[in-house]
Amino acid sequence: MTADSVLVFTRTTGFRHDSIPAGVAAVRVLAADDGLDVVHTEDPGAFTPETLAGYRAVVWLSASGNVLEPDQRRAFADWLAAGGGFAGVHGASTAEPDWPEYQRIVGARFTQHPAIQAATVRVEDADHPSTAGLPAVWEHTDEWYDFATDPRGAGVRVLLTVDESTYDGGRMGEDHPVAWASEYGQGRCWYTALGHSTELYEQGGRFLVHLRGGLRSVWS
Repeated sequence: MTADSVLVFTRTTGFRHDSIPAGVAAVRVLAADDGLDVVHTEDPGAFTPETLAGYRAVVWLSASGNVLEPDQRRAFADWLAAGGGFAGVHGASTAEPDWPEYQRIVGARFTQHPAIQAATVRVEDADHPSTAGLPAVWEHTDEWYDFATDPRGAGVRVLLTVDESTYDGGRMGEDHPVAWASEYGQGRCWYTALGHSTELYEQGGRFLVHLRGGLRSVWS
């Protein structure tokens, strides 16, 4: 990839996370560290073959609901399959519920979450940029998403799991992935269910280590 820009897409037609502005600011900093510019938009008109050709990666940062028209969906899927990069953060798994192909891209579809609380996260695969800087087991406070299907069954590379025995209200069972990587044609995809609160983007720490590595995995 030769483009030196990243598109951050935050359109919401469903729930809107208060953390979106802080998330955009954090991605700008992380991209600048790698010599990349960030274009932030909520305009689905950016999803054309001509416009997407100018981006190294597209970050869906807590986008929600149906956000693209059919021709924009086709342009995005074609661009990604041809070698683009997709990073989905937190609410991105709530987006495009009426587009089955998006579930292949993001890996799994959100269903529900219990109250925000601390839980134990386990690194399943430490050989990925988004997990390489993390301890094998760590405590993290977030909004713990359940999914309609286990993404592991879709053939993704599971990176992090959450231990449901350490918090209340989880419905996935003993195997509960919360971050994973996959391929879509020639494209690279990464998703993390972490990233609900503004403080996670502003205070640094392990979440930003995780986010930095995930973004690098799709734009490097």
